This record gives sequence, C-alpha cells and structure tokens, in this order.
Amino acid sequence: MAHQMRTFENGTALAAGLADAVASALATAIARGGEATLAVSGGSTPKAFFEALSTRRLDWTKVKVTLVDERFVPEDNPRSNHLLVKTHLLKNEAAAAEFVPLYRPEATIEDAAKTASGIVPGMSRPFEVAILGMGTDGHTASFFPGGDHLAAALDLTLPRRVMTMEAPGAGEARLTLTFSALHDAGLLVVHIEGAEKKAVLEKALAGTDEQDMPIRAVLERAQTTPDIYWAP
Repeated sequence: MAHQMRTFENGTALAAGLADAVASALATAIARGGEATLAVSGGSTPKAFFEALSTRRLDWTKVKVTLVDERFVPEDNPRSNHLLVKTHLLKNEAAAAEFVPLYRPEATIEDAAKTASGIVPGMSRPFEVAILGMGTDGHTASFFPGGDHLAAALDLTLPRRVMTMEAPGAGEARLTLTFSALHDAGLLVVHIEGAEKKAVLEKALAGTDEQDMPIRAVLERAQTTPDIYWAP
C-alpha cells in the first residue's frame, strides 16, 4: 500500500509539523486559484493540531473549512465535531475562515445529507487538504465496519456527496463525506497518535479486507498518496 510515513518525537511536534504542512498547502492553493478548501476530522486527536493551525498566518478569508464527518447532533452538543472545530480551530488567525458544517437542522438525517451535499465545498472539485483520523476498529471518516451504507461510501464510481451512516460502533447516526469526495485531495493526511493506533495501522497495512478495516480503502485506493502523521 502506497503511503508516506512521517514520524514525530511527540504530539506537540506532530501538531506543529502538520499545521505547517497544511498552512503551506492552503497558501499555495490560494496563490494559484484564489481560494482553498480544507476538510478536517473530529475526535480528541486533532485538538493540538487545530490549536497550532489556528495561529498560522495566511489569508484565511479565502479558506473554506468543512468536516469529513459529523454526528447528527446540533452544534451545542458536546459530541458535535462542529463544536470541536469552533472551539479549537476557528479562532486566532483562522477565525476569518468560512466554516460550512455538515449538520443541518432538517427533519431527517437523509434530508440533512442532501442539503449538505449541495453546499459543502469539495463536491465539485478536489479538496486542497483533507485530514483523516482512524479509530481502533480501523474506521476513518464515518466509514465504520458494519456500516449500513459502507459499500456505497467506499465506491469511487459514485458521485461526490454527503451521505448517512449508521453502524454498531458509531454511536449516533452520522453524516460523512464519501470516499469519492476525499480520495483525490491535494494533500491527504491520516493523523494518528499512540502505540495502539500504530498497531491498528500495521494491521490494516498487512490485510486487504476494506469492509473489516475501511482505512484500507484510503491506504490502497486513494488517488493521492496519503501522508501518515504519527507520534508515540
């Protein structure tokens, strides 16, 4: 499986290195085309990275930020990825960025997915930057083992969009960008930390079953060679 492994001494160094790489990619995109798009993931792992990225100087007014995936919960819910990004990224220099959430207060999650698909950046062209995480079950984005729409989410022949996902390990119902919307990002990063996540990554690299460990789809079939950022 093709990938670039980037190892850092600790989480602080990783956060700074990843923030520098992302800021550079966004600045290059702005200089080239006048705007840039960034898709980020939730969870506890990216907090330090968000804090570091928020201080990087670039023309954030020309950056649109969205989420790779989201729980179907309002912004003020403690488990909302929107709240996480608002708290840790959309401040300092990055307060000037435009944030486009996946959650929409629609009657159903299917309606929310349809609405988000029409307005989220990256549906018509590749993201400049997409940052993925990985769970200990081998999921990434909301591509969960046993997910009710997992096969469709991983199908690169289907249109770029936001879709729904429910799975035993997901907790709340989820909204997620499809793999087709992520696989060709200009900079595609898998951000993991700790020995446990490294062991999961090694297991994924050793196998082939994407339904069992969906992160394998990213490692095997992404058009952009993913950079794996890891620190103990």
